[in-house]
Amino acid sequence: MDGLTFFGLLAVSLMLLFYALEENSPWFILAFAGSCVLASAYGFLQGAWPFGLVEAIWAVVALARFRRRLADKVQSA
Repeated sequence: MDGLTFFGLLAVSLMLLFYALEENSPWFILAFAGSCVLASAYGFLQGAWPFGLVEAIWAVVALARFRRRLADKVQSA
């Protein structure tokens, strides 16, 4: 396994982990967004630009969810 493949495996594995933990804290949503950025970088580096583009969009969606969830948490406190 070369370094780029390992990087992709790590990025997607982190996405899975943080997605599974999202209900525990909004910070896991932020971590999911960060792992989407890593997966996007992997897609572009590997030459699979559609994958990179979709992962970048997922990162933006996750950031919006993080902001909304954090705002909800602050309002309910």
